[in-house]
Amino acid sequence: MASRRSLRRLAATVVVTVAATASLAACGGTGDRAAPAPAPASPGGTGAPGPSVSGQSANQDPARFAPQVLEHAGRAKVDAQLLMAILYNESYKPHDPALERAWQRMKPDSAFGIANMHKAAFDDTKQGRDFANRSWDELPDDPDLAVEAAAWFLHDLAKGLPQQTSGPYTRDELLALGYNAGAGNMSAIARGTKPGPQAQSYLDRLRANWAKAGEAVKR
Repeated sequence: MASRRSLRRLAATVVVTVAATASLAACGGTGDRAAPAPAPASPGGTGAPGPSVSGQSANQDPARFAPQVLEHAGRAKVDAQLLMAILYNESYKPHDPALERAWQRMKPDSAFGIANMHKAAFDDTKQGRDFANRSWDELPDDPDLAVEAAAWFLHDLAKGLPQQTSGPYTRDELLALGYNAGAGNMSAIARGTKPGPQAQSYLDRLRANWAKAGEAVKR
């Protein structure tokens, strides 16, 4: 017969799992829409985009990570405003460590951390970097690591972006599309391919978040 302590643990797990399901479902259903995929022509996620978080409280506003964004964007030589705008885009779901892990137990391919990164993308990005000995499952508890990984992922995307591009998009916009839709799709859009609905929605929200991202990283 199970002990009382075991039963209490089981009950707690059920409560957290149910809460994770309800909260993430309210934020768009999949919980992994925006995680980057480094392989060519690999879309960033499978679900429809979740709604942006509105009326964010101070402890949910990505602007609180401005010092980390400025530090890691500088080291990776990417635009701090772009990195912050991506954090705003990725704030469509609550980034609570317990909630993220409960959701991941039900959906193993979900993304982790404030930048919504998949394990394969993190493991590729960390190679040869200062955080090479870190693990993807540390992301929910370590926003600094999440920002650092996102900055270097953008750095790697930039290396694959052609110098001459076709279409109405800035380099930062193309990198954001790569973050959302994958390097292959980014390159195709840079050559003139029209973004799909999901990528266009991501770009629209990036543009909507651009000004406040700039304010957040203003020195």
